Amino acid sequence: MTSTRVERLTERLQTGLEPEQLEVIDDSHHHAGHAGAADGRGHFTVLIVSQRFAGLGTLRRHRLVYEVVGDMMTTDIHALSIQALAPGETAAN
Repeated sequence: MTSTRVERLTERLQTGLEPEQLEVIDDSHHHAGHAGAADGRGHFTVLIVSQRFAGLGTLRRHRLVYEVVGDMMTTDIHALSIQALAPGETAAN
């Protein structure tokens, strides 16, 4: 059985960052007809809460996510919106 991009992305984030909370949303349908969507790669939003982000700034947190996602950025993902939080943080912090 072939897994979806959301399933593959979720699996990589689960394995690589061991999140307490993870939401992966495929926003690709909002970008139909957009030049960036022409290559078939998708647009995704990720909310991830992981102890791995504790004490790290936003840039380092995003780099960790991109490291875990790896080659999917060139094969499956055109755009990735990331909200990376440590446990106990909220979007307002």
